[in-house]
Amino acid sequence: METRTKVWLTHEGKPVIGAGKVRLLKAIDEEKSLKKACEKLQISYKHAWNILKKMNLRIGHDVVRTVRGGKEQGTFLTEYGRDLINQYELNRDYVDRMVEEELSSENVGEINNIACKVRKVESSDGISRIQLEFDSAVLTSIMGEKDLGNLDIDEEDEVIATIRAVDIGISPAINEEE
Repeated sequence: METRTKVWLTHEGKPVIGAGKVRLLKAIDEEKSLKKACEKLQISYKHAWNILKKMNLRIGHDVVRTVRGGKEQGTFLTEYGRDLINQYELNRDYVDRMVEEELSSENVGEINNIACKVRKVESSDGISRIQLEFDSAVLTSIMGEKDLGNLDIDEEDEVIATIRAVDIGISPAINEEE
């Protein structure tokens, strides 16, 4: 089994480009012809043209330009079309790296086992919040009520908290005057 992700860029909440449209634009760039790109990708000319038209309308820019007649005829990517491919690929690469890091056994993160005392247990709507106290700190663990029942713990019990940290975000504290 493998983990897979999909990435697409949107404009005003509507999808503009994903992997399939990137393949189409790259094929047009390689072949310098919409017709040849369609043959290469085994899609109909009309379908490809509708895709391009929809992209242009959504973003308000042409992604390809067509030159008719003469030696220089063909269908070519615009600078905007190239930028769109680059934006997609940068985002795709970023998502791939994040997923790879998350799944990498080397980056599972530090595992800490900390002896704690159960300070407070609250349950409602199927969710339990367990406040754990250690040294001068308080940690809250959230789990399902059923899972809490399986642990059979009560307030004042001594427990071991296992913390697996992959990422910790830090932000400045907000002053009450601000």
